[in-house]
Amino acid sequence: MKFNDAIRFSLNSLMHRGLRSWLTMLGIVIGVAAVVSIISIGSGTQQAITSQLGGLGADIITITPGSGRAVFGGGFAVRVGGEQADSNQENLTVKDVQTIKTVQGVKYVDGIVSGRVDVSYLTQTTSLSVEGVDPLVWREMNTVELDSGRYLTQSDFDSIVIGYSVANNVFKEPLLINTQIAIEGRNYKIVGILQQSGGFGGTDNAIIMPVSSARTIIDTVTTNQFSTIQVQVSDSSMVNSTSNTIEQKLLLLRHETESTKSFTISSSQNIQQTISSVTNTLGLFLAGIAAISLLVGAIGIANTMFMSVMERTRQIGVLKALGTTDREVAELFIIESSILGLLGGLMGIFLGFIASGIVSEIGSRVLIASGGGARGLSSLTYISPELVLFALVFSIIIGALSGFLPARRAAKLQPVEALRYE
Repeated sequence: MKFNDAIRFSLNSLMHRGLRSWLTMLGIVIGVAAVVSIISIGSGTQQAITSQLGGLGADIITITPGSGRAVFGGGFAVRVGGEQADSNQENLTVKDVQTIKTVQGVKYVDGIVSGRVDVSYLTQTTSLSVEGVDPLVWREMNTVELDSGRYLTQSDFDSIVIGYSVANNVFKEPLLINTQIAIEGRNYKIVGILQQSGGFGGTDNAIIMPVSSARTIIDTVTTNQFSTIQVQVSDSSMVNSTSNTIEQKLLLLRHETESTKSFTISSSQNIQQTISSVTNTLGLFLAGIAAISLLVGAIGIANTMFMSVMERTRQIGVLKALGTTDREVAELFIIESSILGLLGGLMGIFLGFIASGIVSEIGSRVLIASGGGARGLSSLTYISPELVLFALVFSIIIGALSGFLPARRAAKLQPVEALRYE
């Protein structure tokens, strides 16, 4: 029997079983859709995090006071675990900045004073984050371009640069260049507005001013102390080695040990590696759960094929009596089960696209509504061609394997016994 004839024979058999064929494919459809959507969500999330962390700069190291892991954006750090600095001895100082400048491979060092302050414009007052920076160093290290206006200069004192969201979303009236706003009761002129950076790791919701100005309105950090120190290395490949050198020099300067150190060193590379590891592990775990649906689908196909062998015993006998070999009979049933896997895989991939699209749209809307975290991202899910190909090939293999035992049973039937079967 020719291969084309075998395919036509199998398709004809599936069409005659109608509803049973559709129900048999349902397990494969659900399994493939679940695997595709879950893996796409994991891949998209990882790409989104990578894109957002890109705003921090791959060559940036951040030092924060206190123990624990710091997740940071701009110069404003949020601590996850550990303890925040609670005494002057634990805060970062001018001596720390000077020591870091002596480390080989360090290009720029910026001591930053940050905190939340009350900001007023017209009749509105809100709480926003302020970052006091060295204007010249910050300009070199900043990865967000200006939307309008200019950068800060060393001679500025009552001038500020604001993020995109501060300018356009915080107040009822948008803030423009040369507009005066009150920060902790003191007037400041807006000289620059930054472009939209995308939320995490950006400056959309921050106000940037010279560090000398920030010290007059932020009382949580005293003179000659900093909330954060940001370091830019000359080569991004040197981030880890430079981080280690900085840590050793600061431990020596502060007379501390690894167990008693009162600062934390972080980089976007380290955070990205940690998050990628977590998302990969979680994605594999969820994909494993989804794969159970594929197993259920495989059992459904095997059951259907066994029933098909029983129902078509006389037909198998006729085929063998006409000269069809055992191998050709087995191929008929394997082709039939493979077609079930193929059709189930195609439908599952289609549903997976729809599911991942819905998740991406809902996720983007939720993140934007909660603070602009998804701005600048085209999608929170990503379906690669490799994933589609894998899902399709895997579903065909599942179908073929599910039909192997029923096909083997059909091939072993004796023509005389098959023809006498009622």
